[in-house]
Amino acid sequence: MKVIAVLALWVTLFHQGHSNTLNSCQGRCGFGTDNRFSCQCNSSCERFRDCCSDYVNVCKAGATSCKGRCGEKYNNQNKCHCNSKCPQHNNCCSDYADLCEGGGGGGGVITDAEIKALSETLYALDSNKASARELIIDTQALVHGSQTSSKNDLSSKPMFQYLNEKVLFSRPTYAALLAVLDNYNRMTGQAEVFSPQQLAEQETFLKETMSNTELGRELFAFLYTKGIYASEAEFIQDLKMMWFGLYSRNNNKMDSSGFEHIFAGEIKGGKISGFHNWIQFYLLEKRGKLNYYSHSFNGPWTSYPDVIGMQFMWDGYFKQVSSAVIGCSPEFDFALYSLCYITRPGKQCRLSLGGKELIIQTYTWDNSSYGNGKKYIGSGFPATPRN
Repeated sequence: MKVIAVLALWVTLFHQGHSNTLNSCQGRCGFGTDNRFSCQCNSSCERFRDCCSDYVNVCKAGATSCKGRCGEKYNNQNKCHCNSKCPQHNNCCSDYADLCEGGGGGGGVITDAEIKALSETLYALDSNKASARELIIDTQALVHGSQTSSKNDLSSKPMFQYLNEKVLFSRPTYAALLAVLDNYNRMTGQAEVFSPQQLAEQETFLKETMSNTELGRELFAFLYTKGIYASEAEFIQDLKMMWFGLYSRNNNKMDSSGFEHIFAGEIKGGKISGFHNWIQFYLLEKRGKLNYYSHSFNGPWTSYPDVIGMQFMWDGYFKQVSSAVIGCSPEFDFALYSLCYITRPGKQCRLSLGGKELIIQTYTWDNSSYGNGKKYIGSGFPATPRN
């Protein structure tokens, strides 16, 4: 009986100690979300309000590293800081530049070499891209320098000569993109109002492109291993906010988003703004709403995806140069822009597709934010060389 009593006491003490460990941040600061624990100890827990009770004392008070803290909200109890304002206040932690400036808020350094390697992987995984049999384009006139602003129609035929809609548009990611593209009013200054069905279409697009494709899952896996996202749910939610969250470009109306600007295109100040998606170009040209004039850049790729800089008139509005990745799947287009914005926000992002370099330039929207001070996508496009 004495032996049994001792064992019972030992089990009780063990479980008490184990329970204390489960509810403490001791030895767990900066690690990703772990559902085995009842509370968390990374920068995301502040947003989701599931931090352990000792999170501040154990992980933040006295912390001198930015590991797991990039982009965190300012706290005057911290000895040093890891947000975008710390450089101007000269109070960054010593490893801020290495851990935070190269990436979009994750806990690990993301090098240009890693981004190029990942983009090659995504390129190889783009099984839904158009083949030469499914898509035929005719670039026709090539212009240089100041000729891009001449507004002369130098191409008598449409750029898109043939697209096998039956094959491509029946695929889930294409169908999801088509459903979202027609939800926008292209004029800035007029508020966007979405119906429940249109909001559901945004969710479907994210699910089909990022959750239901190997390409999207590969992007998440990379960002997860870098500590930028603790779960797929967090990844998808952040994409939803940064891409589809509304902000005002004109007249204080909630009239724009990163997705509308880049994928659908907008009209602001009598000019086309954004518009960097090949499927939107094809649809409008087919409907007689868009007249292709010329191109000023054609990338080195001999198959799809390719990159082209185009001049055109959209229902009375001119675009001097609109570069786009041509013939890629919606998930590839969306993944490249997302990768670049998350890891190199507001900077040039150097990718590699089939051994050839592609630069994507992104811009942050600095006039409003979401979540814990995170910035919406302002713009993004393939950067074409100067002629």
